[in-house]
Amino acid sequence: MTHAMLKGSNIPLEAPAVRAVLRWTPGPGVPDVDVSALLLGDGGRVRSDEDFVFYNQPTHPCGLVRHLPKKRLVEGATDSVEVEVARLEAAVSRVVLAASADGGTFGQVDDLCVLLYDAAQPGAGTAEATPVARFDVRPETGDETAMLCGELYRRGEGWKFRALGQGYATGLVGLATEFGITVEEPEEGAEDSARTPAPAAPEAVAPPGPAATGAAAEPAGGYAYPPPPTAPPVVPPPPSQSVPLPATAPQPAYGYPQPYPQVPAVPAHRPAYGYPQQHQSQQTPPQPSYGYPPHHPVPDPAFRLPPQGPQFLPQH
Repeated sequence: MTHAMLKGSNIPLEAPAVRAVLRWTPGPGVPDVDVSALLLGDGGRVRSDEDFVFYNQPTHPCGLVRHLPKKRLVEGATDSVEVEVARLEAAVSRVVLAASADGGTFGQVDDLCVLLYDAAQPGAGTAEATPVARFDVRPETGDETAMLCGELYRRGEGWKFRALGQGYATGLVGLATEFGITVEEPEEGAEDSARTPAPAAPEAVAPPGPAATGAAAEPAGGYAYPPPPTAPPVVPPPPSQSVPLPATAPQPAYGYPQPYPQVPAVPAHRPAYGYPQQHQSQQTPPQPSYGYPPHHPVPDPAFRLPPQGPQFLPQH
């Protein structure tokens, strides 16, 4: 049977080793979640930094507390810690199970819960196994970046599990510092020196000789870059000399209107159609101009028409 736990409730543990599985629903915009364990003494603090078990230090030196690889199941993503509580030394009074959000807050994480399994049960941590307890972790403000999900603690000769659900806005570093973990701070000025680029080396000054002769100066670093190509100088012709014109006719300048060529005159012996032509002195009669009546020759002044018609007949 699974105990559905509320914040602050506790249950006794009968299993000598337990597996605490942190599960959530991944997706776009959901930060990654990491589980960790802190082994605390009677004073509520770690004895050394080795008592902090997480992804960068997955196994405690005693070998009884281990961080397991993450899994992606149908139910969601999981990150797990396994603890052999029955074999822990007496100096360890509590094992705190914590979680941290990477790249966001727990207000962006859906369906976050802690599932506690008997580590000896087949398929512990999967849907085939039944958890001993389940605690749905709910952040109080949504701005938390680290959460105390629960703790395993001694009670007489046995162990119990308590649901916590306490949040921190300072992330995993703040949570670890709270329990006595020494966090190495970066040296003063180290971050600024890493971000500030080193000053550039002064450029080498070329000697006056090559510059005066037009040779390319060698840049700093010993690598001689090829000089840029230069166009040959254009030398204009002397003013006193005239540029001869080509013997052939110049080629047309494309894209501009060309001058009209001179049309040769029409020969005089060819008639201009549509206009009267001058009489020619040849003996052959001139050709008629089409569309106009031909010119009649000059009449003889002694020519008289005979009288015609009844009006010209003598009266009797």
